[in-house]
Amino acid sequence: MVIGGIAALAVLAVLFVVVGADRVIETLLAADPRLVAATFGFALCWLVAWSLMLRTVLGSLDVPLSVTTSFLVYAGAVFANNVTPFGQAGGEPVAAALISRVSGSRYETGLVGIASVDVLNVVPSISLVLLGVGYYATTAAIGERLEVAVTVAVALIAAIVTGIGLGWRSRRLIVDRLPSAIGRLAGRLDRFDADTVAAGIATRLGNFFEDIERVGTSPGRLAAAVGLSLSGWVFQAAALTVAFAAVGHQISPVIPLFAVPLAYVAGATPLPGGLGGIEAAFVALLVPTTGVPASAVTAAVLVFRGGVYWMPVAIGGASASVLGVRTVR
Repeated sequence: MVIGGIAALAVLAVLFVVVGADRVIETLLAADPRLVAATFGFALCWLVAWSLMLRTVLGSLDVPLSVTTSFLVYAGAVFANNVTPFGQAGGEPVAAALISRVSGSRYETGLVGIASVDVLNVVPSISLVLLGVGYYATTAAIGERLEVAVTVAVALIAAIVTGIGLGWRSRRLIVDRLPSAIGRLAGRLDRFDADTVAAGIATRLGNFFEDIERVGTSPGRLAAAVGLSLSGWVFQAAALTVAFAAVGHQISPVIPLFAVPLAYVAGATPLPGGLGGIEAAFVALLVPTTGVPASAVTAAVLVFRGGVYWMPVAIGGASASVLGVRTVR
């Protein structure tokens, strides 16, 4: 985390040098405070929508959470994603532990819940990218940079989906062979018994795949979850649109619809929550598509990221601490 934080600061420093730090700061100081507050308001709506999505998914696993608790838990999950490298891949284990602790459910059930939310978010994001880029192409020429971004994003998402599909088809083979392989490795250490480790992993893997099947047998809840996911993406796009207005520039609301999910592909980098990489990706996408100066784009992105990155870090860090202490007591 320390190395990732230093790398993120380095990326941000390079970004500021390239676009002009003095012009970015000047633009930020002149931003309309009411529109900045509106940006944070839309970001809060996104957080609420996706927390309700988590509540819906967990409901299909017979893990009941109140609306307030689900918001605090999801905020804690976003906090974990934002402070660990590789985005969701780094934060999901922490988020699963928080869900398990708060709800009293199995750890693997919490992991299925938060992982399902992340996977389901892919469906609306791909739709928004393809529809948004398609509509944008009818009004303006698509630059080479946007073509590359769309191609990379679609290829990465396709690879992830393919990997998930292959893992699901091979789930019985995984349950049969993976635990014994890990058990043998652990058995080489004096502290672990190979049979005990293998039996424990086999049980957890079996529970994990069983819970995934339970999520897939609730089509009504799945449809509701996808709808909430789409709402969250739209709220984020609205937040970015308002952030541009806050720094004095009007942009087409269509552009954020595909720019937001595209830029988040940079969250797969080994930076805490994609910090630095996502900001740079936004600037690279939005300068050619909006025609707004790079310094103003950077200022708008920083306002936007204040709402969708730093605000959840503050809320989620506090909620994770409070929920953890309350549960331990």
